[in-house]
Amino acid sequence: MLLIEIIKAIILGIVEGITEWLPISSTGHMILVDEFIKLNMSEAFKEMFFVVIQLGAIIAVVVLYWEKLIPVSTNKKLALKNDTVTLWFKILTACMPAAIIGLLFDDQIDAKFYNYQTVAVTLILYGILFIVIENRNINLRPRINHLSQITYKTAMIIGLFQVLSLIPGTSRSGATIIGAILIGTSRTIAAEFTFFLAIPIMFGASFLKILKFGFIFTNTELTILIIGMIVAFVVSLLAIKFLVGYIKTNDFKVFGWYRIILGIIVALYFLFKA
Repeated sequence: MLLIEIIKAIILGIVEGITEWLPISSTGHMILVDEFIKLNMSEAFKEMFFVVIQLGAIIAVVVLYWEKLIPVSTNKKLALKNDTVTLWFKILTACMPAAIIGLLFDDQIDAKFYNYQTVAVTLILYGILFIVIENRNINLRPRINHLSQITYKTAMIIGLFQVLSLIPGTSRSGATIIGAILIGTSRTIAAEFTFFLAIPIMFGASFLKILKFGFIFTNTELTILIIGMIVAFVVSLLAIKFLVGYIKTNDFKVFGWYRIILGIIVALYFLFKA
């Protein structure tokens, strides 16, 4: 029985590691996967697991972008350390809108919008937006091509787009990347800043879920959680490297089409299931 649950945790970790960073909605995929691979654990544990497993994905960002994110690095000169501290203030600024709205209305949002209809609609809607925006930007040159060019105002605007991701199926990375591109940020910088925004958001969400669940785990629960996080970490390393390499020579339209197809699959599956 434990072996079966471990295999399920590995599969869920793979799905999380891929979908957390690609703008294709981790929630949409988790809803589908949960239909076929249900953890034989308590509902309280599963609610916590699906959030805390993201910590593995977040650690992957820290590892890959250590030099850009850690101000105390001995390899950095004082000016670069100051730039890193400033970057963190901008990251925190961008996180404030979603953090405030999430803390105030998290239960209401889940109650009203955590359903397959909402997920299907948002998958398709933002898929269309990706295609439209990329077609609009074909002949436009981005004005923000470096992290240092992101101002506090720009960070706040991107943060407001992140609020949209509180609606299931939107995709946090999808919402922030769309917002960043709309205001003139290059695809690479939009993706990097999106990666960084996930760190405080996900650490905060994970802490709250663990606090709600409690810090007492059975051996099975702890094993499942750790395995899920480790797999999410390893797969995230690969997914992030893939996305960064891909967008250097390609746009996001392929993800737009993927979202539209997935949204249709989600809608049809649950419609016929009912």
